[in-house]
Amino acid sequence: MIELFLKKIALLRENITDFDRYPFSIPSIKSLREFELNSGITFFVGENGSGKSTLLEAVAHQCTFNTAGGGRNNCYEVQASEAALGEFIRLSWLPKIAQGFFLRAESFYHFASHLEEVDDTGFRSYGGRSLHHQSHGESFLSLFLHRFKGKALYLLDEPEAALSPSRQLAFIKILHDLTSSGEAQFIIATHSPILLGYPHAEILSFDNGKIQPIAYEMTDHYQITKYFLNHREKMLTDLLYAD
Repeated sequence: MIELFLKKIALLRENITDFDRYPFSIPSIKSLREFELNSGITFFVGENGSGKSTLLEAVAHQCTFNTAGGGRNNCYEVQASEAALGEFIRLSWLPKIAQGFFLRAESFYHFASHLEEVDDTGFRSYGGRSLHHQSHGESFLSLFLHRFKGKALYLLDEPEAALSPSRQLAFIKILHDLTSSGEAQFIIATHSPILLGYPHAEILSFDNGKIQPIAYEMTDHYQITKYFLNHREKMLTDLLYAD
């Protein structure tokens, strides 16, 4: 049985004085009150700018993970990595846990550089090799395979950014192994129709001005990808040559 540590995310609306100011002006955030997490793996999906990464950063802030990427003990800074929403949400736990990791694909290089400066274990928690001495995709999988273990909450922002389709499938197996033990919970912001296909996950859409559950087959990620694969020539003709 999968144990959920983080049960609910709520927006502290009473602490917000101006909903026309970013990030509160983002439609999905503006309408947010609270929602429950019902699966060991929760996907955040939506168009760019829909608020999914903003909320994920806020959760990382409340967990005291480094919002530039990393866990509680990874102390380094990256410009523009502050969580603008961080002080305006409340997390409900049972039980509360302190372990976990926040992956920001866009700043992973800086996290790897931080490890170069502080790691004195021969990168034991990362497969025994510097992340800078591996390809981008290899370094991501090394993180997932060796750093992710024990009772923990993992927050991943677009982990597919460095993964080929076959490596995304390998990552699905890692997700399954970690959550089947009942000791890991994941919240993942993604655009990948492959990752979204993971069975028994809950998918929350940030589109249409609110955060709400959506079936896999109803996501744009699934529908657009399926249509493109089945009607590639027509879709490209319409896109490139239509008046």
